[in-house]
Amino acid sequence: MVLKVLIVDDEKLARSRMRTLLGDCTAPQVLVGAEAANATQAMQLIQHEPFDAVLLDVHMPGADGIALARALQALPRRPAVVFITAHAEHAVQAFEIEAVDYLTKPVRLERLQLALQKVQRLAAAAPGAQPGAVQESLLIQDRGRTERVPLAEVLYFKAELKYITVRTASRSYILDGSLNELEERYSAHYLRVHRNALVLRHAMRALERHHDPEEGEGWAVRLNGVDELLAVSRRQLAAVREALTG
Repeated sequence: MVLKVLIVDDEKLARSRMRTLLGDCTAPQVLVGAEAANATQAMQLIQHEPFDAVLLDVHMPGADGIALARALQALPRRPAVVFITAHAEHAVQAFEIEAVDYLTKPVRLERLQLALQKVQRLAAAAPGAQPGAVQESLLIQDRGRTERVPLAEVLYFKAELKYITVRTASRSYILDGSLNELEERYSAHYLRVHRNALVLRHAMRALERHHDPEEGEGWAVRLNGVDELLAVSRRQLAAVREALTG
């Protein structure tokens, strides 16, 4: 899939540098469909042709990037928004208006590709839906930065002392919160397998005999995408079997 993007920045040199960086992207491949120097130009372009993503500066003359992103939410078909700016203080506000990612200048190629891969995964996670459509996700504070993690990528939640481990196929995150609250909110997608764990229903691959150092002989569930096994309590064993065979 080749992503068609719109670059929005009031500085011509910044747009030129971003175009060059996008030309070096290989995963995914990118087509720069157009450039805009302000929010008004960008909105006119978006209303007349489709884009998969908008690479959007925050501080611009007239309406800023945050205002443009809010305006895009009202469109029936809208691109995904990736903020690219020298100012990190607007990150939380950006994610509140459904930005896919928030990059600070100078942008590294590897970091840009990760952001565009998120756009690509969101599109693939909802066949027939546009990349900018609202997707369920988690806001996670990670070493001074705020990251939006699509819920569809989370394989399991596991309670660890005073925090929750959020596990995707590629990495782990730390989340403050309650496992019970997550279960209530996402019960359609996640199944309680143990007092300390919720797993993504469609990621469950197998139920296996397992020896736990603390609980002895028992059962564990194996998930697609990760190597570790998650213990299954006796109370939840029937529900796990039903989910695997259903």
